Amino acid sequence: MATGTEERAVTLSVSGMTCASCVRRVERALSKVEGVETASVNFAAETARVTLGGPVPVEDLIAAVEKAGYRAAPVTAGERRDLSEEARASLVRLLAASVFAVPAVLLAMAMDIAGLHLFGSPALHGWVVLALATPVQVGLGWRFYRGAWASLRQLNPNMDVLVALGTSVAYLYSAWVVVTGRHDTHMYFDVSVAVLLFISMGKYFEETSKGAASQAIRALLAQAPATATVLRDGAEVELPVEQVRVGDRIVVRPGQRVPVDGVVVDGASTVDESMLTGESVPVERKPGDAVIGGSLNRNGMMVIEATAVGADAALQRMVRLVEEAQGSKAPVERLVDRVAAVFVPVVIVIALTTFLAWGWAAGDWQQGMTAAVAVLVIACPCALGLATPTAIMVGTGLGASRGILIRNAGVLERTRKLDVVVLDKTGTLTAGRPVVADVVPVGTLPRDELLRLAAAAESPSEHPLSRAVVDAAADAGIEPPAATQFEALTARGVQAMVEGRLVQVGNRAMFEELGFALDSLSEAIATLESQGRTVAVVAVDGTVAGLLGLFDEVKPNAARAVAALHRLGLRVVMLTGDNERAAAAVAAQVGIREFRAGMRPEEKLAYVRELQAQGLAVAMAGDGINDAPALAQADVGIAMSNGTDVAIETGDVTLLHGDVAKIAEAIALSRQTLTTIKQNLAWAFGYNVVALPVAALGLLNPLFAGAAMALSSVSVMANSLRLRTKARALARAAGNEYTAPVEGVLRASRGPVIAIAAAFVLLIVPLVVFTGIDRGWFGNAGTGSESHASPHQ
Repeated sequence: MATGTEERAVTLSVSGMTCASCVRRVERALSKVEGVETASVNFAAETARVTLGGPVPVEDLIAAVEKAGYRAAPVTAGERRDLSEEARASLVRLLAASVFAVPAVLLAMAMDIAGLHLFGSPALHGWVVLALATPVQVGLGWRFYRGAWASLRQLNPNMDVLVALGTSVAYLYSAWVVVTGRHDTHMYFDVSVAVLLFISMGKYFEETSKGAASQAIRALLAQAPATATVLRDGAEVELPVEQVRVGDRIVVRPGQRVPVDGVVVDGASTVDESMLTGESVPVERKPGDAVIGGSLNRNGMMVIEATAVGADAALQRMVRLVEEAQGSKAPVERLVDRVAAVFVPVVIVIALTTFLAWGWAAGDWQQGMTAAVAVLVIACPCALGLATPTAIMVGTGLGASRGILIRNAGVLERTRKLDVVVLDKTGTLTAGRPVVADVVPVGTLPRDELLRLAAAAESPSEHPLSRAVVDAAADAGIEPPAATQFEALTARGVQAMVEGRLVQVGNRAMFEELGFALDSLSEAIATLESQGRTVAVVAVDGTVAGLLGLFDEVKPNAARAVAALHRLGLRVVMLTGDNERAAAAVAAQVGIREFRAGMRPEEKLAYVRELQAQGLAVAMAGDGINDAPALAQADVGIAMSNGTDVAIETGDVTLLHGDVAKIAEAIALSRQTLTTIKQNLAWAFGYNVVALPVAALGLLNPLFAGAAMALSSVSVMANSLRLRTKARALARAAGNEYTAPVEGVLRASRGPVIAIAAAFVLLIVPLVVFTGIDRGWFGNAGTGSESHASPHQ
């Protein structure tokens, strides 16, 4: 990457973070770099999103992260760090350490609980356990020592300090007992080894869960083929997709994925866009239709002309939006940030106070050391750091797989409070592809001439109604002449000079404002409107020449979508610039009781403000063009997109494929994601609030403290991943189909299940067996529980 950048934002991959306090340290380090406006670090994704106020060398950003004690690298388009590789490396280290750790724990428990020694020699037994524990302390403990040193250099201790301090105290004290030959004194090798083993196992499951949480982005990127078949000088040339340029013509055969965004210029086929838009039914594509890069060509050969490549392609824009959403912070995280700033220092103070209180007040320094170690190893700031970002990653990723793009985490909280959903009619409830159903001349102008002049005046406009008039002329074999002095009158119509004549096309309100008398046409207009038509009046040189009746078909799933919103307890209102009768016909067809007709963009904005003034939280759904002001004003703006247009980057929520049925699903998903965040935070805070006092009172074995600490962070990850098991239920509750496989609860929670099983096998079973030997449960004489029961059991 270049030494400097003009980009407004840069994404860095950051490794070495272990808890929420690490996140704060990296954010502060990046924020201090001159030219940086904001820095947001995602602990779960291990990325930093940096927005810039001007040119900033990427090397400066990396240097700031490395100075803070972490490693960083720029993330470029199409390249994402593979967290699964790190998880595999952690697994190898964990298995290697287990070769020494398991016998060390068993031998230490046999000695401390049952008084058993190898060959009856306490000295030999102690040296063997020391020899087994040392590689574990160095091998598994190295990552914690390294992290602790880096954080202490910055005077900002993190979770690594707690683990390193707690296990080092237990290990060094036990090593001192062995070296000095004090074989009648209890040792704590089982504590140091088991704590490192279980916490490292928890870290491994964290890494695998992080990889699963970022699955949505990997799945999106996997849709892009590596090569494209480009037509050059009449010959087919296989090129890397990075070398495709706008305007290139590309051959896409059946079974191949479309390499870039484009327009079909030859051939026809059905295209599967399900991975990009969530639309399970393949769609037909013919010449003139747009196709999305990454979609699958089903059965026909097509030649497409590239319209967007690289970072401008819809797929890359989707990935960028999902990453930004996953890297954003929910407002509820403010409390986590405040706690993370003081968490580790407070825990160290509690541990020191516990040690001194047991020693001075109770006169039992050994029990004080045991309790202090338990306090250090049970505290879990990493659960706090994972609570919010993991749920956001899973929720936004699940949304992306369903064609629902959630812009940032703040949207989740605002969605929970919604009272009203305002729907624009055209393009949201209707197909957005109006057709001219009626051409009614008034006066002497022939029908074809009326259509020819109207199409000429409308041709410079991109409005759907204008395109419908132009298409009607083309279908009739009429070629409209060129228009000059074109002027668009927002939400009313157009006017232009055509062959020296002034042609005006617009709604009734436009002509009444211009002073036209339309009383004689009232009956004809009413007849068309009663049939659900949108009526456009055409005037030539100041005289009304005819009427156009346009019809926009209601989407087949619109009624189902409205019913789903009602089931969520939401009030639904339809706004449209169309006439009262046409609006009433659509509202009745889809089951909407409240609607406003004849509204201009500024009036839609005023209506949203009116609702908000009543204390209501409002969502506005529209196409993001003439609805832009209302979308921006609403508490939640929902943009309807076809997957390739600019609406993909407008609104707080973007629905690909313009699927109105996904509105209810998007709201339900947002609410469920926020519920998961709150569950995670309740568990993370509740765990620490309960566990720390129990450990300080000496009621908790440090072995079990380490296992509990590892399990707490893994449980947060598992609860977030559990969102994926609800995908089908959320879709069907909104009345939508869900054909993708659903992950089971046990598979999503396999990390905690394995951790609990390992803790049971390594801790509970030996504890019961050696306690039984000591107390004669198995018919043996026993060795005297009072003599050999370890004070930390």
